Amino acid sequence: MPTVNVTLKSGANASELENAKKTVTDKGGKITNEFKLIKGFTAEFPADSVSALETNEHITVEADSEVKTQ
Repeated sequence: MPTVNVTLKSGANASELENAKKTVTDKGGKITNEFKLIKGFTAEFPADSVSALETNEHITVEADSEVKTQ
């Protein structure tokens, strides 16, 4: 199952993040990490259900990937 990062957009109500978490669990996904510095989380989520999150205009959905510094 792919891993995605979900973050709340600036100015959006915090309840939208809770709605996104509910969407993840309702569609068979699993929240694996909740961020502390920004409002968001990482989740394992079925690839065929990602559009259910991407259509929410209050959050940003990105594929999780490794970040390296030079």
